[in-house]
Amino acid sequence: MFGKNYSPAQLALITALLVSVAVGICFLFFRILWWHALIAEAFVFLCSFLVFREVLRRFVYRKIKLIYKFIYQTKANKREEFFYKNVLPQKTIEEVEEDVQEWANKNHEEMELLRANEQYRKEFLQNFSHEIKTPIFSIQGYLNTLLSGALEDEELSVKFLTNAARNIDRMVNLVNDIDEISRLESGTQPLHKTGFVIQDLIKEVFESLQMPMSEKAIKSSIKKGCEAPITVVADHEKIRQVLTNLVVNAIKYGTQNGHITASVYKMGDSRVLIEMSDDGIGIAEEHLPRIFERFYRTDTGRSRNSGGTGLGLAICKHIVEAHNQTIHIRSKPTVGTTVGFTLQLKGK
Repeated sequence: MFGKNYSPAQLALITALLVSVAVGICFLFFRILWWHALIAEAFVFLCSFLVFREVLRRFVYRKIKLIYKFIYQTKANKREEFFYKNVLPQKTIEEVEEDVQEWANKNHEEMELLRANEQYRKEFLQNFSHEIKTPIFSIQGYLNTLLSGALEDEELSVKFLTNAARNIDRMVNLVNDIDEISRLESGTQPLHKTGFVIQDLIKEVFESLQMPMSEKAIKSSIKKGCEAPITVVADHEKIRQVLTNLVVNAIKYGTQNGHITASVYKMGDSRVLIEMSDDGIGIAEEHLPRIFERFYRTDTGRSRNSGGTGLGLAICKHIVEAHNQTIHIRSKPTVGTTVGFTLQLKGK
């Protein structure tokens, strides 16, 4: 009987009833008139119930109330005081246990999220500091050398100032990329969605990057069977940025005489899958889960020497997710990499 889900008030009632019945039986056992036993039983029942209820209220619910105050961590308002005085005493111990367990689980999740965010913050600050220090120290070195007397050498001065300007451009690009991600995350950068043929935009991006592709003799094309025009609804310039970042990465990590292939597939009646594939050096499997993180590099030295900010894929991810779409990556060392993302298909 006591294994059921009783509240403490109900337990007090049952306990008082059992005590009073026991007293009544004792009275009958000693041959006292039955109605005397009944009166005594009722009196014992009432007294026991009041005593047990008061004890439970004072000692048990006082502790439970403290637990709830600790859980909520706020000063009780009138509504919460009503809860403590009227609703809480009706709760069973099991219900209180469930509330506490729910709070504990939620608190654990929040702590794990805080730890993850703290680790992410530390990594971000470390990476940003490292990225910004490299061009700053370079600029400082060039200027100090010029101020120390190299200004007299016109050829050397031009060379140093050109290198300093290049590093300033790198810092500007880094700050602009971080600002872009921040605006995308906060939603303060609105999307201007229009309908356009995605293959036309891919061709424009290929043409704009012909010079860096020619340096490695890399060829680009749209996969056979994917040439039929497909109209998507998206921010034209933002998607241009996504495609440009993906092609630039494919060029950086592509092989000499390699190939970059774009594919476009309809996914039902609402979405389009766009994939950009290369036959470059590829990415090891352990790096793939973190590849879209800010500043994450699979090869720190090579990536930094290539002049990138380490934010290209992070920007791609934020732009695609701002469209309420998804982005993914597949890769294998020495085989190549494919990055795919979805867009909304324009309805007929």
